[in-house]
Amino acid sequence: MSELRFNVADVAGVRLAVSPVNETVMSMWALASPVHHAVHLPWIDRARVTLRRPEVAARVRPLVELARPRCWLPDFLTPAARPNVEMAEQLEQIAATPPVVVVQDLLATTPRRPLGTFGRALLADPGGLLPQLVDAVRVWYDEAIASDWSRMQALLDADVTYRAAQLAENGAGRFFEQLHPSLRWLGDRVVSDDPFERDFDLRGRGLALNPTVFSGRRVLWNLLEDSLPVGAYPVRAVGTLWEATAPPPGDPLARVIGPGRAVLLHRLDTAATTTDLARLTGMSAGNVSQHLAALHAAGLVDRSRQGRYVLYRNTEAAAVLLRASRGG
Repeated sequence: MSELRFNVADVAGVRLAVSPVNETVMSMWALASPVHHAVHLPWIDRARVTLRRPEVAARVRPLVELARPRCWLPDFLTPAARPNVEMAEQLEQIAATPPVVVVQDLLATTPRRPLGTFGRALLADPGGLLPQLVDAVRVWYDEAIASDWSRMQALLDADVTYRAAQLAENGAGRFFEQLHPSLRWLGDRVVSDDPFERDFDLRGRGLALNPTVFSGRRVLWNLLEDSLPVGAYPVRAVGTLWEATAPPPGDPLARVIGPGRAVLLHRLDTAATTTDLARLTGMSAGNVSQHLAALHAAGLVDRSRQGRYVLYRNTEAAAVLLRASRGG
């Protein structure tokens, strides 16, 4: 069981952001243990082919070793993300980790499993070998993640939008209990039903929360209390990540308003952003925007702003059309 103790500043400092480094590093768990990450099999099949290329395998080896299944990740390798952070910025942050922090973070991982060959070498020469690890993360992102990043980011961004609305509407206590079934809010602390035995005082530093595609079923916390507090939690609707939607066969609504707009209406029974809809339908964001503008002008779609996101949802007029087309 883990406990994170909050003061007033910590509650005010809860923030949500997407971390491309987290997804790149944690993707190694799915690659090494596909039976526990079956939802990602379309990506795993492609990634395995990529990793078999000798020039990729050689450069990615340090990351493969440090991100082994059932191993703890050193805190410096999964830094807390700020909103709209880019991969290059996070890589620079990792590269700038002081050698003493690299050493202490690596040592914190050893109670779970001993370090491998590269980990021991990095422990002995953190300043000299850290660039190899940064290069490994960069190469793996470029070769295995970048081509799917827009799809992943759309899902992660949608989760951030949803959670931010929960936090604003319900407050921190209810927010944490809705974030994951293992979490409980007990007045001044979050209790996490997990096997990690953390006991942290956030000390006014707040808490960065990053939704993740590849983390599996648990909420993961940083290892050391001195690290910037961060938690990684499973993203909602991960089962839709690799889906692409085609118009329903013989859909009568598609014959009236066009297949693209019909597909969007079928998806907008629940609110979604333009990037959500692009990911779910396989259409470009530009095409989605054009269709949404036309549907909004026709009174079939409402839109509302939540922070920097615009959410779209069907109006009652659209619901009438959909019920008719579905035979209801």
